[in-house]
Amino acid sequence: MMSLLSAEIAEQVKKELADLAGPVRLVMFTQEIECQYCAETRQLVEEISELSEQVTAEVYDLIGDSDQAERYGIDKIPAIAVIGAADYGVRFYGLPGGYEFASLLHAIKLVASAQPSLADETMAVLAELDKPVHIQVFVTPTCPY
Repeated sequence: MMSLLSAEIAEQVKKELADLAGPVRLVMFTQEIECQYCAETRQLVEEISELSEQVTAEVYDLIGDSDQAERYGIDKIPAIAVIGAADYGVRFYGLPGGYEFASLLHAIKLVASAQPSLADETMAVLAELDKPVHIQVFVTPTCPY
């Protein structure tokens, strides 16, 4: 199988992930009969995990491993839960290609650090929240790699 990441990109990713503050698990959900972009997403997660000793890949079947899907709140595929010392609720749905690939790498670094990179004012507002908030960010697809 041909690599999704070119040698040049793989080297950049390796450098980007070289100083992770802690371990990160990329928990990917797919199905036995994979959906559009499931195979590519699985391959991408596995390739990233091979570039850093701090990053591991776990692959689950949405239906066959429904207990894991429920644990992580996954209800569609392909899905990646980015898990550090804790589960901060970071999820990617679909193939994180193009600009979204940079967002995935940034999420890995943030989750590894266990420290949000938010302004003090933002942290103060968030501290005042008294109930859970569900935030979703939608992006338009870009050409992968």
